[in-house]
Amino acid sequence: MRTFVLSALASGLVLGLSVPAKNQTKVGDTEVLIEAAAFTSVSTTPSGDKAQSWYADGAAAVAQAVDRTVNNTPGAARNVILFIGDGMGVSTVTAARILQGQMQGKLGEEHQLSFEKFPYAGLVKTYNTNQQTPDSAGTMTAMMTGVKTKAGVINVSEASLRGDAVDYLRKGEPLLTALELAEVAGKATGIVSTTRITHATPAATFAKIADRDWEDDGDFLKGEAGMGVMDIARQLVEFETLLESRLCDGSDHPNIDGIDVVLGGGRRSFFQQDPADLTGFAERAGEGDRKDGRNLIEEWKADGGIYVMDRAGFDALDRNSTARVLGLFNESHMRYEADRHKDAAGEPSLSEMTEKAIELLQRDEDGFFLMVEGGRIDHAHHSGSAYNALTDTIEMATAVAKAVENTDPEETLIIVTADHGHSFTIAGYPTRGNPILGKVVSNDSTGEPRSEPSVATDSLPYTTLGYTNGRGFANLGDETNADARYRAENADIATGRKDLSEVAVTAPGYHQEALVPTALGTHTGEDVTVHASGPGAHLVTGTIEQNVIFHVMNHAADLVNRAEAQLNGGVSPSASRPQRRGRRGIFRRLVRPLKRAL
Repeated sequence: MRTFVLSALASGLVLGLSVPAKNQTKVGDTEVLIEAAAFTSVSTTPSGDKAQSWYADGAAAVAQAVDRTVNNTPGAARNVILFIGDGMGVSTVTAARILQGQMQGKLGEEHQLSFEKFPYAGLVKTYNTNQQTPDSAGTMTAMMTGVKTKAGVINVSEASLRGDAVDYLRKGEPLLTALELAEVAGKATGIVSTTRITHATPAATFAKIADRDWEDDGDFLKGEAGMGVMDIARQLVEFETLLESRLCDGSDHPNIDGIDVVLGGGRRSFFQQDPADLTGFAERAGEGDRKDGRNLIEEWKADGGIYVMDRAGFDALDRNSTARVLGLFNESHMRYEADRHKDAAGEPSLSEMTEKAIELLQRDEDGFFLMVEGGRIDHAHHSGSAYNALTDTIEMATAVAKAVENTDPEETLIIVTADHGHSFTIAGYPTRGNPILGKVVSNDSTGEPRSEPSVATDSLPYTTLGYTNGRGFANLGDETNADARYRAENADIATGRKDLSEVAVTAPGYHQEALVPTALGTHTGEDVTVHASGPGAHLVTGTIEQNVIFHVMNHAADLVNRAEAQLNGGVSPSASRPQRRGRRGIFRRLVRPLKRAL
């Protein structure tokens, strides 16, 4: 007779179980001894306080995801807000998260920016059709129109050539934007940016042009004005007329009444040049770069709009007024957030402009479309200033929080993403909680922090943050304007390593070292993150092409169908056809009138 022993839990004693009791049975000629473990309470989860906290937080995140419901109904989003962190690559989000956490007294790494708490996220492929590493004109065109295109052109298809003033509308197809569709559909529309409002990202919400640099007619170099090209500033002020020309053969349409709220910088493109000024750059409130003698601000006001240029005017804006608002708070770009306190006229912050725009746009019972850009993140990175890039990213996260606070999550789709990244790195092996702007201090062999900064093979300390290319090291102390380095005594491009032993690298004016010396830090071609909440947010998952963002917004707010219904007496050609074919209905109406108008 054979005898087998089956143990219910061989390691029971090790785990603190009671001694197994033995039962014997017989199966044919085989005697079986069954050791049945008498279980006490057994836990497989961690017992230490910190371990329990990590474990519980992870379980809670999964439980929250399990409980989510999705809204697949087209048009469920009454409002759409698209946030663009210009140049806000993955490393920028990570470093800004840590910095904000450390500013709040935390170690930092465990912190989350406001939009990182959104339920849905993914990665976005940023390349242009002709460049592996993109520019902002092509990337924003993709997000606003659903069509990828070349670098440097705005809202024209890739058959257009950059700078081709003669043939860019004959060779390429002009593309309608999500903002234009929202306008036709009857929604209020708005643009907020810390850059010039004619700069590539905000311009891509409304303009169609073969060169992003044609912000005003003073930027024309080859007689483009005589070729009938309309600069970006004019396209903003004449938005209503142009859109009606494109879609309604010039006839008035009750829904097309102009962009309702425009807040940002760049007033120089709206005023005529001062003949006595030979610098070519506007410096005073009523001075500009235009050569055609037009004052577009007065034209905006003559059409019933309101113009503000300082804190007093901004604060006086009345939410009960139905007038369209144009706020231009700097002759060029607005200040960096850290530098904003120096503005004599009192620039509003990005979060304040966002909150004000939502307040004004919510007057429309049909909802609104709003684009908000944290545009100076990009400029700080170009300059090599991590401090300014990160503080502007934190301010954009604050603006996102304001949007969440002031809208209904059941009817508002909020998307936060970037147009591209920058050559910005987080490196070394700094200990947990090491100041993110500081020099690397690593751990010793026991895992505890060392008392001195780590050094490279050249025996010099180095910072956690750096750039793979750019202007490199500069030490401007407490200077909060990243652009000041271009005017500083050490404005030359730095090469080689610097001894940082006695340098206050966490100061606002410190610019990180760069590996490859270039006139400006460049964009990068890696994917960027996208975060979303509200109706349709669940569509933002996985790794997507950048133009898919338009299609998410279109589905959530049903923009194409509703716009076509308004143009076709209540009937949408797209409603009963696949989207790929259906969009031809509205675009066929666009091409010929647009070529005539521009």
